Amino acid sequence: MSTQPDLLYSEEEEALRSAVRDLLTDRGGPAAVIARTESDAPHDIALWKTLADAMGLAGLLIPEELDGQGATHREAAVVLEELGRAVAPVPYLTSAVVATEALLECGADDLLARLASATTVGALAVGLHTAPGARFATVRTERGLLYGELTGIADAAVADLLLVPADDGGLYAVDASAVTVTPQVSLDLTRPLATVTLDAAAGRRLGDAEPAVRRALRAAAGLLASEQLGLAEWALTETVRYLKERKQFNRPVGGFQALKHRLAQLWLEVVNLRAAARAAADALASGEDTDVAVAVAQAYAAPAAVRAAEEALQLHAGIGMTWEHPIHLYLKRAKADSIAYGTAGAHREALAELVDLRAP
Repeated sequence: MSTQPDLLYSEEEEALRSAVRDLLTDRGGPAAVIARTESDAPHDIALWKTLADAMGLAGLLIPEELDGQGATHREAAVVLEELGRAVAPVPYLTSAVVATEALLECGADDLLARLASATTVGALAVGLHTAPGARFATVRTERGLLYGELTGIADAAVADLLLVPADDGGLYAVDASAVTVTPQVSLDLTRPLATVTLDAAAGRRLGDAEPAVRRALRAAAGLLASEQLGLAEWALTETVRYLKERKQFNRPVGGFQALKHRLAQLWLEVVNLRAAARAAADALASGEDTDVAVAVAQAYAAPAAVRAAEEALQLHAGIGMTWEHPIHLYLKRAKADSIAYGTAGAHREALAELVDLRAP
């Protein structure tokens, strides 16, 4: 018998949120992210080291006997909320969630210990757009070596370890030094994509690719909703603050009824997004009704986050269109997230199959 999901945050989760938010605030917030996107090094490796090593967050989902924290997806969701709120350019979702889940499915204890200790950044070499359960590209195996090209791989540029699916049905661990990583033009400047080319690359077979990739992408889709929640909450909070300060006709712009209605509608959508994201995180942690909760969360989260960012940009008026204001980072992240790990439409189709309500 299934139990009701717990959507409330525990004291431990709130303490974790406070610690992560304080760290991100001390690092300069979105203004520092803008400066980094203008450089040749969009990833904030120093921030990642602090999050992963000093705070131990890289190993949240890894058992304690493998030097991890032995926590659940609920705690990882809280971290992702704060990273989304700060559009932090760190490989947390791709390494500490996606690569970790794939390795957990394969039972690769030695590699999990490396990820937990923050000595290694992992990346699953499956396109960021791939939905859980969807077909994914593979490379060719020939005489024990790997050949081929995989595109749209998120955070491959900073990965030390790539998890590569092959045509023989296996998932292979490949050292990043054995492949060629070519940056792709990415809409989201804070989560760069790349093409990974393998030419006679040596790899270690970890297990079957299908269940590992499916598990990894399901967790990714479910926890991505928490990142989208953090993004949407930032957009709402900053817009309310700006409209209280901005004056027109000698009165705060936020006092105009039409804008109040838009903000009220946005607040309702963010509240609903929080419920969907928390339900997905709780389902991943408990293992109950996971597929349904993840599909519901992503079917709702993607359009809600995009709408929040679009409203923030429009309601900030001219200043919102400038490069110096961080809203464009949030809109680009929201748009990129809306196709990451499956579009809202793909998740609605999956949900219809799961609850036996297919279209005629």
